[in-house]
Amino acid sequence: MTTLRNCVACGLCENRQNIVCPDGDVNSPVAFVGEAPGKREDETGLPFQGRSGKVLDALLNEENISRSSIYITNTVKCRPPGNREPTKEEMAACLPNLKEELQNRRLIVALGRTAARDLLGREIKLADELNKLTTINILGKEIDMIATYHPAASFYNSKVKDALSETIRIAKKYLEGYKTASTIKI
Repeated sequence: MTTLRNCVACGLCENRQNIVCPDGDVNSPVAFVGEAPGKREDETGLPFQGRSGKVLDALLNEENISRSSIYITNTVKCRPPGNREPTKEEMAACLPNLKEELQNRRLIVALGRTAARDLLGREIKLADELNKLTTINILGKEIDMIATYHPAASFYNSKVKDALSETIRIAKKYLEGYKTASTIKI
């Protein structure tokens, strides 16, 4: 993977405390991809460390999935000012690294509309795409992807956790060794 240590590919580098590098199992068949780091992530240099991370960890634990058994990353590696969405230019600057990170996965879980949009390369309505299996091309490889809510959405809507739990059950099937999407029952 291209080195991130001293990345200055976009303006996000100007205000960051830390580049937020991926976490978890680098060989996992499943990657969870968020939008961008928040304040806590910028402080620690690791993804999903704040309140959203606690929600994600709790939901993973309910399905007996350890955080260390999945790969967790963001579409951009530096915190946008004021927690705004990353711009298209910022995403484009991080896209080569993200593609390298994801190229050997069997399932990519896009956490939130922005992450799904960035991975699909088009605007989406999350409610229409929620937990629907689709295939995306990453560096010439066809990889399954599902879009779901960002864990932060559960702060405002209790039904979001049900959808996230369903997403994690789907991901668990990939972790358990299913070889092809045709064997996955969604």
